[in-house]
Amino acid sequence: MLQLQITTLQPYQHILTVLLCILLLILLITWGKCNPFLAFLIVSILAAWWLGIPVNKINQSIQKGIGDTLGSLTIIIMLGAMLGKLVVESGAAQKITSVLMKAFGEKYIQWALMITGFVAGIPLFYNVGFVLMVPLIFSVVYQFKLPAVYIGLPMLAALSVTHGFLPPHPSPTALAGQFHASLGLTLLYGLVVAIPAIIVAGPVFASTLKKIPSQPLQTFRPKSIPEKQLPGTFNSFITSLLPVILLALTTVLPYLVSTNETNNTLLAFFGDANIVMLLALLASIFTLGIAQGKSMKAVMDVFGEAVKDVALIVLIVAGAGILKQVFVDSGVSGEIAGLLKGWAIHPLVLGWLIAAIIRVCIGSATVAGLTTAGIIAPVMPQLNVDPNLMVLSIGAGSLMLSHVNDSGFWMYKEYFNLSIRDTLRSWSVMETIVGIMGLIGVLLLDLVV
Repeated sequence: MLQLQITTLQPYQHILTVLLCILLLILLITWGKCNPFLAFLIVSILAAWWLGIPVNKINQSIQKGIGDTLGSLTIIIMLGAMLGKLVVESGAAQKITSVLMKAFGEKYIQWALMITGFVAGIPLFYNVGFVLMVPLIFSVVYQFKLPAVYIGLPMLAALSVTHGFLPPHPSPTALAGQFHASLGLTLLYGLVVAIPAIIVAGPVFASTLKKIPSQPLQTFRPKSIPEKQLPGTFNSFITSLLPVILLALTTVLPYLVSTNETNNTLLAFFGDANIVMLLALLASIFTLGIAQGKSMKAVMDVFGEAVKDVALIVLIVAGAGILKQVFVDSGVSGEIAGLLKGWAIHPLVLGWLIAAIIRVCIGSATVAGLTTAGIIAPVMPQLNVDPNLMVLSIGAGSLMLSHVNDSGFWMYKEYFNLSIRDTLRSWSVMETIVGIMGLIGVLLLDLVV
């Protein structure tokens, strides 16, 4: 009887260990100001030890976790960063903004900036996108004498949503890999979920913020590229959106043309995210580089700077992969799966909730998403849920309630020169709306796919 009782309690003890490891990770990153990769590495080793992995097997778990995670992800992250950087440095992002402003006029400037953020946010990583796109907001603010928060929040909502929902951004791409989801379908579903989330969190919510006082610092006045030096409109839009176009095309084509073994092989090759990003980047070297009068060396210098921008993101992703592998190798994931079968909560809500809790505690959307994947991915076969929707559900949860422990919170506060109170009631509420709207969209999609 005693032996049976101990065996029954063991899964709960292991789950308590997992929770303590996550708490330790949170404390190391927030209170201890530890580098996230180093924090992941320390916690993963301790977790392996506490969960009973033999000492001589711990290094194998570390190496497998890094290899399996980065093996399918490094190329996408690096090529995506290079493309995003070139889109901005070439003036393509500025051109997109200019065209949309002329098309929408002053009355619908919010919508123009929102679409700009969405289009440019697809290839741009969030922190890079924020720093490079916010000056475009301020150029509009200074030109039309409009409230900065009211004008800027829709673009930032769009940047946030693309960061959390859409490949080739690190978190959704990594989640798709861990859940064996289709990047193409994840992107298509993500677009369906993203659009209403951006509209509600952007123009609709921002219309309530017109009276928030904001005087953007002079330091952040934009340095515009002369109109004559900007790439053409068609060039700017097509090059920026080429990864999306190619991914969508290779996903839809099998339903439009007759398939045979040769066609399927070619579609699988050209539909692979690595090949899509490589083709898009090679095209951009010419369209936004050579054709705009830049030397090959100048283009490669831009790419070199882009790699520096995302190096830490790659390490964070690697660290999350280690922790996931420890959970798998220790067997605790199987125990969690057994317990989850008895839960009355919908699996998509569960993934969203775990990501939201970690996001609120840690502050990083990427860390929240990848840590949640480490818990959920091993039990996916038992959950009977669409893996593409699980990617989006966790992505939505990872955007919830950005506050004082999130670097994005402080970037927004300082760039817009706001009080903490006004930052909380604009930025934090906007991120929360995005997270909730994302979950609603995913649950509605789950009814029809």
